Amino acid sequence: MTIKVGDKLPAVTFKHLGPDGMGEITTDDLFAGKKAVLFALPGAFTPTCSSKHVPGFMSHAGALEDKGIETIVCLSVNDPFVMAAWAKDLGSGDTVTMVADGNGDFTRAVGLELDGRGFGLGERSQRYAMVVDNGAVTKLAVEDGPGLDVSSAENILAGL
Repeated sequence: MTIKVGDKLPAVTFKHLGPDGMGEITTDDLFAGKKAVLFALPGAFTPTCSSKHVPGFMSHAGALEDKGIETIVCLSVNDPFVMAAWAKDLGSGDTVTMVADGNGDFTRAVGLELDGRGFGLGERSQRYAMVVDNGAVTKLAVEDGPGLDVSSAENILAGL
């Protein structure tokens, strides 16, 4: 069943590669007591994800903060090493927290998985964005096909 507005995020622990090496970060660490944007995408280093989705949230981070967003999280079904390399390549720094859902546990728990086997990608995440307030979803924008529209930083910002 797909997560919907009003639902709490599932409790999941992610592997995260930070300055001190491999560690863990939980959904509570990321979202408890905060207003945040979580956006997910099919894969690191993929064209739309790298040229539009992440850069959009990076460039609108200040405006999102002005609207009360404290944390911006990018999630992909990739491993933490890939997500760390991608963050470095994009120069996302502390602006966007890159989170690896390596086994797709969170993605399946929110019902937003994507079967990318036809493209040689395996199981991935659909492209979406949500606003989360203290762990509860207050806005959800899921793309209904390829491309970037409803889950863009501009669309999320306009809805705040």
